[in-house]
Amino acid sequence: MTPPTTATAATTPWLTAQEAGTTSSSTLDIMLWVVVPYVSIAVFIVGHVWRYRYDKFGWTTRSSQLYENRLLRLGSPLFHFGILLVALGHVGGLLVPKSWTEAVGVSESVYHAVAVGLGVLAGVCTLVGAAILVYRRRTVGPVFSATTRNDKIMYVLLVGTIVLGLGTTVLGNLTDHPHDYRESVSPWFRSIFYFQPEPSLMAAAPLGFQLHALAAWALFAFWPFSRLVHVFSMPLGYLTRPYIVYRSRDERQLGSRAPRRGWERAR
Repeated sequence: MTPPTTATAATTPWLTAQEAGTTSSSTLDIMLWVVVPYVSIAVFIVGHVWRYRYDKFGWTTRSSQLYENRLLRLGSPLFHFGILLVALGHVGGLLVPKSWTEAVGVSESVYHAVAVGLGVLAGVCTLVGAAILVYRRRTVGPVFSATTRNDKIMYVLLVGTIVLGLGTTVLGNLTDHPHDYRESVSPWFRSIFYFQPEPSLMAAAPLGFQLHALAAWALFAFWPFSRLVHVFSMPLGYLTRPYIVYRSRDERQLGSRAPRRGWERAR
């Protein structure tokens, strides 16, 4: 097949790397689709252990709700509900083999229609919510002042990963020949956790999927060092901690000295 021109490759990001006219050596494939994932996973796990052990007080969202609430009430639910749907969709698409869904009677056309419909809906909600939160963080003075360089890097990686994933889905389906990622990306992803990685599967995937995967691995590697650690926080201690009891003090035990002005006893 004759490689497409530069203009064609630039306007069709869902083409495979081979179709885009690039040549990938086997060493590069191993670096991108074996070494990078394992390094990212290692940093993700070890980083969270280190963060929890040495920075427990920093394990927080650093909420800015006190500074501004109107935009937060709109953007935060959109983003969080959207990202939950995105996560569930990725779990189903990457971890559930194609043969399993076919075994229970779900045809490829039905699966594709549901996956694309819910995926686009979840992606749009997530992206709109993130846009509102970024706008709020940039335009509200106190919130912007509380924004660190770490937060800016996190937003770039997070929004970039979302845009690449949503763009790959939308642009791929506009061609009427969407790539079946369950025959390439999904087996490659599962092979990483089997400790039998198959980089050739991902090397043959469309370029859009490759960029989305690399952005995701970068996000996971940065995750332990950002406010995203709050995802793994649950208030389980509230289930077992004792009640806080408030009692009025016996006035006979307060002494005879008159209270200072402004410190009178409540009646």
